[in-house]
Amino acid sequence: MDGTRRSDIKIGQLVNIVLKEDQRTGDLTEGVVKNILTKSPVHHRGIKVRLETGEVGRVKEILEDPED
Repeated sequence: MDGTRRSDIKIGQLVNIVLKEDQRTGDLTEGVVKNILTKSPVHHRGIKVRLETGEVGRVKEILEDPED
């Protein structure tokens, strides 16, 4: 699942994000969602989140649902 819809992303999910400095290369960073920063319901480049590590980026893949 891609990360373009805010309703698909939940606190505690394992996701892959692209950090601002990695946008050109497309390198992904894996982590757990701490905060959802994008307010709009949909964003074509991915919903912006903060990981538990403090890193901020746009969700490219949702890897795991916290309810699983």
